Amino acid sequence: MKTFHVIPYRQLFALLTLGFGSVCITHAEATHTSSTQMVEGSSSGVQTEATTDENLLDQIPRWVDATPTIFPEQSNQPIVPPTEQTEDQTWVDRKQKNIRNWADRTSEKIDNWFGEVDPQKPATATIRVMVDNYWNEYDNFEIKPRIRGRIKLPTLEKRLSVVFGDDSLDNEFDNSPANINQNPNQGSNKKLDGKQTRDDNSSIALRWSDFSKKLPFETDADLGIRSGDDIYVRLKASRDWQLRNDFKFYAEQIYRYGIDSENYLRTNLELTHARPNQPILSNQFSLTYADDQDDDLAWENRTFREHSFFANNRFNYGIYTSGYYNDNDLRLNSWGPFVSWRQPVLREWFFVQGDVNYFNDHREDRNHFVSTFLRLEALF
Repeated sequence: MKTFHVIPYRQLFALLTLGFGSVCITHAEATHTSSTQMVEGSSSGVQTEATTDENLLDQIPRWVDATPTIFPEQSNQPIVPPTEQTEDQTWVDRKQKNIRNWADRTSEKIDNWFGEVDPQKPATATIRVMVDNYWNEYDNFEIKPRIRGRIKLPTLEKRLSVVFGDDSLDNEFDNSPANINQNPNQGSNKKLDGKQTRDDNSSIALRWSDFSKKLPFETDADLGIRSGDDIYVRLKASRDWQLRNDFKFYAEQIYRYGIDSENYLRTNLELTHARPNQPILSNQFSLTYADDQDDDLAWENRTFREHSFFANNRFNYGIYTSGYYNDNDLRLNSWGPFVSWRQPVLREWFFVQGDVNYFNDHREDRNHFVSTFLRLEALF
């Protein structure tokens, strides 16, 4: 008989406290700062705004801006032609167009199963196909093909969709740099693990989004199957808060339970300072509990600067730290600098991302070493 594991109360308390507690604190600050204090003039009746005191967090972007820079100014000018101009030029362009049209036709057929289709609001599909390449001197070279797609079904009140492919992509930050190999191939000499690739990309689920308008955050509820035979349910709650002085805060709480994988919880927190036409300053923190991981809790943090020199370009540099909490022992396991670059190449739908990291690994007794990540990504 299968034994069902219960999340230890200390780990569950830490996750919920960090995730929702931080959200509540940030929401309280946003609410407080959004209510402007007004002071009435003694004779003229003119009202003036009372400025609030700045704290250390408000000063950090100014210190960063004050440092000398050799980088060009921000820009959103495209460097590749739009897809409409290139979709019939070459054999590759025509194949990309055919796959894109096939995905849309398939989504329309699925949408038609659930009721009458509105020609003005057809179903659509988006597909990401990635080839991730990792290298370092200890683990050598590994290749990981990944796919993630979504089919929107407007017939079902625009709330239901079908998602398929590597579901672990939904647990990551959308724009996270400093990528490391979190799930290495089985076997030290395997550059490409076919079985693991099939298992990682075989997830399919029905997603119900924003199922309650009364909740103060965005929600997703998934019911599906992953890794071949792992039936699972997944819940996600997320929200953005706009804070003062161009700061914004994003919080995301994910819980998944699978018949085989059992409990998985992840908290994602991101604090970002973003002004128009200026580089971004961001801090991303994640905390993970999983029944199938060795440690009680695993954590990661990325503090980085992000530039955009042209449309859909990202240039990041910063500091990465990670560690674990196990048997009442909180540890810093890895830290170091990283540089990341992402841009479209030749076509609007094809992207290349390259990361260079210089991290250590105390658990594996490795001093700081160079590791690289290269992602080739096509959008359909």
